[in-house]
Parts: sequence; structure tokens; C-alpha cells
Amino acid sequence: MNTETQASTPERLLQRLDFKVIRKLDGLLQGDYRSLFYGYGLDFADLREYQPEDDVRYIDWNVTARMDTPYVRQYLEDREITAWFLLDLSPSVDFGAVDNLKRTVLIDFVSTFARLLTRHGNRVGAVLYSGQIDRTIPARGGRIQVLRLINDLLNQSPLPRAPFTNLSTLIESGLHSIKQRSLVFIISDFISAPGWERPLSLLNKRHEVLAVKLWDPREIELPDVGLILMEDSETGEQIYVDTHDKGFRQRFIQAARQRQAELDQVFKRTGVDMLSLSTEEDLVRAIVGFAALRRQRRK
Repeated sequence: MNTETQASTPERLLQRLDFKVIRKLDGLLQGDYRSLFYGYGLDFADLREYQPEDDVRYIDWNVTARMDTPYVRQYLEDREITAWFLLDLSPSVDFGAVDNLKRTVLIDFVSTFARLLTRHGNRVGAVLYSGQIDRTIPARGGRIQVLRLINDLLNQSPLPRAPFTNLSTLIESGLHSIKQRSLVFIISDFISAPGWERPLSLLNKRHEVLAVKLWDPREIELPDVGLILMEDSETGEQIYVDTHDKGFRQRFIQAARQRQAELDQVFKRTGVDMLSLSTEEDLVRAIVGFAALRRQRRK
């Protein structure tokens, strides 16, 4: 993930990912990319009593209340997946090293999964948000659709400033526009105004939702480099800080840990799994590790 992503044409970028990422994923996942997903594309089939190994998200609470015994819904898998990418392209995703922005990670991730899904006959769509909903790309299949997604992302001009991010707008857009049960990726750094937990919970009840958190190590721990000018990428507010101050660096770390702990609690309460993607992390390693964790949780 580097400046090559921003400089590439859609075709060249996809060729690079096919060679450097997707081939490796095929080998490590043994082609079983569906192991990443639980309950995509499902049609209701029947009800039966709950067994200890069942996924609790399939409990039918209305029937359970009437029967006074836990019941779960059984589903039949559709052959095709419809996947949606809800994409936060607000100014804070342009943070990172000059050659390694969070935006770059986002583009690589979307391109990779759009390619993985569409080459098996599935459809993908996207909602682009940068302080407001910029556009919705209807779900379609095929390589041309992947190239369209990449082209739109490469040509989405970064905003120098925007109203403070409100992820509720993006998530509620998904609630209103995605009608068929789908696999939904929410890709963001989750630096947002509060209030998006409830729409996230509602979205996860209708669809299978995966959160992909983008982050950069410099957001977690400041290097000791003396006096620096820090700027809020959302508001433009600037302040000088002395990174020689050990106490300040420690408070910075503690604040970052607190934000992450609060975010973890939101995902726990809503039942949404989160994949954490750093600007300095290998994409293949991150995806394979996430797949292993999801398989373990299903056992």
C-alpha cells in the first residue's frame, strides 16, 4: 500500500492486487473466502429448538417468548452474495505517512474484496460518504464493476475540510437503500460524532455487517520529535505540542486507548465483528488472521 495506489489506473491497480494480494489469499484461504462470512444471502427455511452450538444471532425472540423455549431460525443459502461497501471518505482518512494513507488502505481493501466476490458470480455495490452521501453505486457483478468502483475511489477528490464526520448518515443510508439481505462492509476510521450505535445495531439485524477500522500508528503513539504543529483533519484546528514532554505523550496514548476501548464496546453491544487495518500492516496477513478468528468463533 503506497503512492502507487493513487497514481495507478484502475486496471493497473487491479493487476497489482491480483498478483500481490489475491493470489496469496487464494493459497492461504485455499479458495475458501466464504469462511470470512457467516450468514450472507439467506432465505428463511424453518424453525427449530436452540442447540448449544447454534449462533445466538439466529434466535427468533418472538417465537421464543411464546413457546418459553429458545428457538432459532434456519436458513437456506443463496448461491450468490450481494455485498455493499459503506465507505467513509471524510478528511480524517487522508491521515498517515505521505506514501501510506488510510485512504490507500481503504482502496486496496475494497478492490481486493470486490474482486474476490465478483469473480465467483457475486454482486457488489457501494455508498460513498464525505460529510454527506456523495453517490451510491448500484450492486452489479463482473470485472467491469470492480474497475468502476476503483475508478470512482481514485477520482474522489480529498476534501480539505468538512463538517465533523457523522457515521449515522452513512449507516442510515445503508438501512434505507439496501433492501435484500446482504453482506455489508463499513469501512472507516470511526472518528465520528456519537449516535451511530443504534443504526449500526439495526443494520446488523437485517444484514451481515463487518466493520473495517482504518488507523495509523501515529494516531496511537507520538514520536519524541520536539515541538510540532498538530492539525485536526476534520475541523482544521491547529495547536503546537511539545512531544519531548513524556507526560503529554503518555496522556496521548491513554486517550487513544480509551477511544479504542469505547469502540470495542460499541461493536460488542451491536454484535458486529471488527477487522483492524493499520497503514503499516500487510493486507494479506490481516485478512487471513481475521478469517481464522471468525472460524474460531463459529465453533
